[in-house]
Amino acid sequence: MSTDQPDEKTLKSISPTRLAEEVRRLSAMRKNGELDATGFDQRFARMVGELRDRRIDGGREEIAKALEPLRTEGLLRPEEWFRLEKQLGLS
Repeated sequence: MSTDQPDEKTLKSISPTRLAEEVRRLSAMRKNGELDATGFDQRFARMVGELRDRRIDGGREEIAKALEPLRTEGLLRPEEWFRLEKQLGLS
């Protein structure tokens, strides 16, 4: 049977650092005008949704440590931070 979605076991897990890099890239694209607010929201939502299908290497502490600079540097708005934190089960 063929499916459009890859088997969960075939998806490679990602590191907390890689996740933080992706969020930084999206934030830079928004800041540089490459993405408007709607485009950023769509890509951010897609990224968060894909996290459900993948595993993030490391424990809560390691994930939180990698992502915290995104919040403190203002790269994520409070609502974006809350959404990411909630989806990752860090709150």
